Amino acid sequence: MIPARLSGARPRSLVVHSILAAILCQAYVAEARPARCSTSDEGNFKCEFRATARDGSFQISAHGKPTYILNMAEPGLAYGFLNLGKGNIPLPGRFIRSPTEKACWENDVTSARICAW
Repeated sequence: MIPARLSGARPRSLVVHSILAAILCQAYVAEARPARCSTSDEGNFKCEFRATARDGSFQISAHGKPTYILNMAEPGLAYGFLNLGKGNIPLPGRFIRSPTEKACWENDVTSARICAW
């Protein structure tokens, strides 16, 4: 008999922990809902808004447009990513929630905006 570590089989506890981690991650992802979005590069468009964590992190996507992802670092501060279909590309700077338009986030380096209503 070949030991599990040499045969490629995973120990049972690792498999159980992997399944539990996947279930917990899915618990934080909400279903996409229709929204109106606006970005500095794409203008105004219909989109799908999806919360990705309880801390306010989210992504917006639309057919024919890149997917924009904002991951919260702390309340009112996020780091942005762009997905063109081949993985996430980090965006420069940080995104800060607009004090006047709560649906918008503004980049502190490029002045780019991402909004979702």
